[in-house]
Amino acid sequence: MSQDKECTIKPIAYIKCPFPTKFGVPRQSGITQSIISDIIFEPEYRDASALRGLEDFSHIWLIWLFSESVSDSWSPTVRPPKLGGNKRMGVFATRSPFRPNHLGLSCVKIENINLYTENGPVISVSGADLIDGTPIFDVKPYVVYSDSKPEALSGFALNPDLNKLKVTFSDRASEILPKELIPGLTQALEQDPRPAYHDDESRLYKMSYSGFDVGFTVHDGCAVVESAEPATIGVDKNKEI
Repeated sequence: MSQDKECTIKPIAYIKCPFPTKFGVPRQSGITQSIISDIIFEPEYRDASALRGLEDFSHIWLIWLFSESVSDSWSPTVRPPKLGGNKRMGVFATRSPFRPNHLGLSCVKIENINLYTENGPVISVSGADLIDGTPIFDVKPYVVYSDSKPEALSGFALNPDLNKLKVTFSDRASEILPKELIPGLTQALEQDPRPAYHDDESRLYKMSYSGFDVGFTVHDGCAVVESAEPATIGVDKNKEI
């Protein structure tokens, strides 16, 4: 039965991660295990008892808002990047951010739970596919017997391992980038963050990652990080506590 009234929900947390902008963010969760993000709760929900028992789980579901894609309208069809951006599919057959309610769902791995920080309880996770500062509406444990479906079909969403890019770094970029950032950046670039219809081998693409502006080119199945400089955007993106 249709409901006449609207529901109102508010964020309980936000995420702190290396991606201040959409370009470069993994297109699905669970792919970039070397990238660590922190779930920081809003003051109202900074109660350690709310996480009691979570240490017995390895993964959690995050329900969040596509905050950079919110609009007053929606389309019943979208152009998935997996299909080159040229073929339309029904919005409910995709994970496009352009949805009626702009909600995202991600499964991430718990790396650490610190109950007593200056920001209250903080959950550190790997495999997130969110932009820095993304509002989170709920956190739920991943339960293997009900959530895991090995026999499930994935439609046009092919295994990302099939088209991974090989990633290399120029000497200059290797000198500038902190060594601890290399594994996560490598995993992000392996997935080829470019729009599917871009194939210009002479183009220098720019993405922001963990405080650096990174420039890379792609040719013959290889992404080469040509440059890295301290970021000029997104430096102050993190929410003030």
